Parts: sequence; C-alpha cells; structure tokens
Amino acid sequence: MKRTRNASAPPNRSLDVDLLVSRLRDAYKAFREPMVTAMSRRTTDPFSILIATLLSLRTRDEQTHHAAERLFELASTPEDMGRLPAGRIEKAIFPVGFYRTKARRILEVCAILNDRFQGKVPDDLDTLLELPGVGRKTANLVLNKGFGKLGICVDTHVHRVSNRLGYVASRTPEETEMALRQKLPEKYWIEYNDLLVAFGQNICKPLSPRCSVCPVFDQCLRIGVTRHR
Repeated sequence: MKRTRNASAPPNRSLDVDLLVSRLRDAYKAFREPMVTAMSRRTTDPFSILIATLLSLRTRDEQTHHAAERLFELASTPEDMGRLPAGRIEKAIFPVGFYRTKARRILEVCAILNDRFQGKVPDDLDTLLELPGVGRKTANLVLNKGFGKLGICVDTHVHRVSNRLGYVASRTPEETEMALRQKLPEKYWIEYNDLLVAFGQNICKPLSPRCSVCPVFDQCLRIGVTRHR
C-alpha cells in the first residue's frame, strides 16, 4: 500500500497532544521498554545512566543491556572504572558498536569526572555537553533519568515520529528538540522520549510503518510515508 504526504506540509494543527500521549501510554504497556528507561527503574544513579547511554549509541538494546551489566560488574563508579585498562573495558562491552572508541571515551569521561567533579556527574546540560562523546540526546537523558530534571531527549525515533506526525517540521534531531521545547507541554517532556522510542521501535518504523495497527493513525499526517502496512 502507498500513502504519501508532502514532506513540506504545514504543522498538523489538528493534532491533540494530550490525546496522543494518552494513547501512546496505553500502547506502551505492550511494548518492551527502551533499555535505558528500564534500567532507570532499577537505579537513578547518574553515572550508570551516563555510561549505559554512551554504550547504547548505534547499538541494539539487547546488546547494550548485556554490555552494561558486564561492565558494571567490573566497576560502578568513575574512580573504579577509570582504573580499568582499555582492553578490559573493550572485552566487557563487545560487541556494542564502536566498542573500542567507546572504551576510550568511557575512560576519558571517568578521568574528567574524577579530576574536575570529584567523581560526580554534573547536573547541568552545558557542562554535560563538554564531556567526550556526550551529545544533546545523552545529556538530556542523563538529566531526565539521573536527576529528574526537565529536558527533551531526541533520538532518531523521536525525530522521525515527531516529523511524521506533522507535530514539528525539522531537519535534524537538534532542530526537533528546539521545536518541541517551544510547543510540547512541559508535563510531557520527560516521558515523551520513552513513549516515542518504544512506539518507533515497535509500530512507527523507519520503513513501512505498521499504520494498520497504529493507535494514533487518525492524528497522523504521515509526512514522508511512501509505504506502510
């Protein structure tokens, strides 16, 4: 089946964000939670959230979960992890994507946390962005899950789904974050990432989304959708 909407269409004026969130909350119960979200239900330690998020970049959740477990069995603080040889970290986190680069980044992050922040993860967005390998997605997720602070975490799923719905019209995840900061009610800022990531992984996939079972089909402009199921 084909159904295409103009990618330059105006924002979806009819989208009811309260209804959208309510329906996605109901659908979320049947989805497997994103790995870092599930982890944050067991611990809100900012360092654990930070390291797990760094591991998750360009890596499947299942691989990230096992890699994080193996690494945290070796060390769970910046001080202890910073003492590990890079090779040992590489072995623990393999086969996550770019595991050698991530091992080096983890050691760099630990060194900075130990030298500048007394082994504590900073709770400020701009300071977090100074850490090696930490982008806006990671920084916002650490603020959300590690400190309970407001922030909008935008990954590829949040970016894609927000634009496909027609809720925003943006070219990059950073533009999407800024657009959402302007129009998404603050009460949804923290959970928006959880809902849209799970929805994007299970229903609103990049290619051939499952529109026939979509709980928000009637709300969606299907921007850029050329084929669906």
